[in-house]
Amino acid sequence: MAYDLLKGKKGIIFGALDENSIAWKTAERVHEEGGTFVLTNAPIAMRMGQIKELAEKTGSEIIPADATLAEDLDALVSKSMDILGGKLDFVLHSIGMSVNVRKGRHYTDEKYDFTAKGWDVSALSFHKVMQSLYKADAMNEWGSIVALTYMAAQRVFPDYNDMADNKAYLESVARSFGYFFGKEKKVRVNTISQSPTPTTAGQGVKGFDGFITYADKMSPLGNATAQDCADYTVSLFSDLTRKVTMQNLFHDGGFSNTGVSQEVIEHFS
Repeated sequence: MAYDLLKGKKGIIFGALDENSIAWKTAERVHEEGGTFVLTNAPIAMRMGQIKELAEKTGSEIIPADATLAEDLDALVSKSMDILGGKLDFVLHSIGMSVNVRKGRHYTDEKYDFTAKGWDVSALSFHKVMQSLYKADAMNEWGSIVALTYMAAQRVFPDYNDMADNKAYLESVARSFGYFFGKEKKVRVNTISQSPTPTTAGQGVKGFDGFITYADKMSPLGNATAQDCADYTVSLFSDLTRKVTMQNLFHDGGFSNTGVSQEVIEHFS
């Protein structure tokens, strides 16, 4: 059901790869709610995914950009404002990658070149995106910037590897840049700490199937799906959450505040 929550609003959505992506689901929901946007992803990711299909479905244009390159981001912001006809109201950062995970390197045996690349893509890129937006004065007042994170930033999930460190950095950037964006431009910056979700990236984490089942048993409301996250993101893009900023918002069915559930106790009894 649509409510025209984003009617007339314009933005950029990073990271839509395929129909399993949270960014993909969010783009569909933003379109349903009346928003218009530019889609962007790294050139290599665009070759792997089906982003053209999403663009056709939502009437959106695609601008390839490497989120680790300031010049690419500056061009993306400028072109997006030209295409959309003015300043932006929302931006979704849905980007994450660990070379150590992909290469099977244990957390205690990281290859630091891999670590640096993953940090740049997954975390520092959020600062780079916001710096490009900030310097170009590209956001309308009461605009909203959202990045996706995970609870491994606060608690240990052994197989999440160096992505946990990346997410902790990402959340810190949201708070720090959120202060300046709020104070000087009345723009909100938040992170959504989502349940484990079977996206293409998520399924690359070792032991993911077992963990997603455990999380579901631990969460009073069950795991939040990619579609649920899209709905929540829309609410943060809307005018209904104008005074919410610099927050890490847990969207996990209650997992983050549950010590143990009856189902888990029964499993081990």
